[in-house]
Amino acid sequence: MLTDTGGSAKGSRGVDAVTAAVAQHVRALRQARGWSLDELSGRSGVSKGMVVQIEGGRTNPSIGTLCRIADAFGVSVARLLEPDPPREVRVSDAAAAPLLWRGGKGGFARLLAGVNDPNFVEFWEWQLHPGDVHESPDHAPGTRELLHVLNSELIVTVAAADHRVRAGETIDFMGDEAHAYRNDADVPVRVLMVVVMPSGGFDRR
Repeated sequence: MLTDTGGSAKGSRGVDAVTAAVAQHVRALRQARGWSLDELSGRSGVSKGMVVQIEGGRTNPSIGTLCRIADAFGVSVARLLEPDPPREVRVSDAAAAPLLWRGGKGGFARLLAGVNDPNFVEFWEWQLHPGDVHESPDHAPGTRELLHVLNSELIVTVAAADHRVRAGETIDFMGDEAHAYRNDADVPVRVLMVVVMPSGGFDRR
């Protein structure tokens, strides 16, 4: 799927389908706001060339790029990936969830679900293999992250301070500054994450 470090597609939605959905939504959201390509680039901190590539369906943007563009529009990443109009009831298979990150040691992250109304919420599954590290940029002001560790332990770095979160524990922190997740253990660690975002766009200029 869309990854930071490569990796093949998994699940029923292939790379082409997800890339096309992102291209359509980014273009539609930008045009609905009357923004030029330069305006979206400035607000998101993503280069104009990359925005052009995304809208043309010619690239698989990283999770960091998707987060920056979603923040600029004031929507969730899930909104950029929606394949069809939302329904009142939706049952989805984890195997079909878009894989948005692959760690250098074999870990992965996939977006299981997301809602955009009345609040912006994302539900993620993460698995970090021994030695995997994911560094996340700052999100929109007021963004909150909750991570529940299912096994082993995870190191979460917030404001340059490491927090050791063990199996059965949950960490709750503000995600509007740079943070990171790291697996120092010798077994893969599985994590469930909920991201809650404020409404309104985030201009990075």
